[in-house]
Amino acid sequence: MTTAPLLIFGAGAIGSAMAKAAQAAPGGPPVHVVSRRPGAPEGTTAHILDAGDATALEGLAGALPAISGLLITTGTLHTERYAPEKSLKALDPEAMAEVYRVNTILPALIFRHFLPRLPRDRPAFAAALSARVGSISDNALGGWVSYRASKAALNQVIRTFSIELARTHPQARLLGLHPGTVATPLSKPYRGNAPRVFTPAESAAHLWRAIEASTPEDSGKLLAWDGQEIAP
Repeated sequence: MTTAPLLIFGAGAIGSAMAKAAQAAPGGPPVHVVSRRPGAPEGTTAHILDAGDATALEGLAGALPAISGLLITTGTLHTERYAPEKSLKALDPEAMAEVYRVNTILPALIFRHFLPRLPRDRPAFAAALSARVGSISDNALGGWVSYRASKAALNQVIRTFSIELARTHPQARLLGLHPGTVATPLSKPYRGNAPRVFTPAESAAHLWRAIEASTPEDSGKLLAWDGQEIAP
């Protein structure tokens, strides 16, 4: 009997580190990595597609009738075209729509296709990288409205889908994960004052421990890298 794969979306720094850590775990499932361009870690099964391509996403879902777990590590904070807003006047509706599309809509679509493929008869997990700045109650600084709003919306997507998932997959948990500040291209321009910066490998190790320690009672929550719940 073939073991259902662990499916990871994103082959960036954190996604690749998570894939490598999963590969190193004894007795773990095969790892499949989905990304828009080549770059998946050696030894994984690579799928090159854009999660925004509905036809390609549906095709992959049809090719993988069962998965053992799901992890979404994709996201955006800045590009050459946009950056986190520092003031009201910096708001650009087109940039905001793109940040929301990448950080909220695409994970929601991935969940739509792949949550039903988790096993119903044993423990399983699905998770997406979110961020502490998506917490409304924790927002004391302002700024970064597009990124904050997109992650707050992602947290709501996770909470909402977790309720539905519990009805069909009672042993599963659906989580949002805050990886901390990690030394990646995404955080590079903004991590100067961070009290602690993790390497991707360190962050991956923390996140896997948080996932492994979670239970179905944690489903729908946003968990920090140390396993502590972050208030909505």
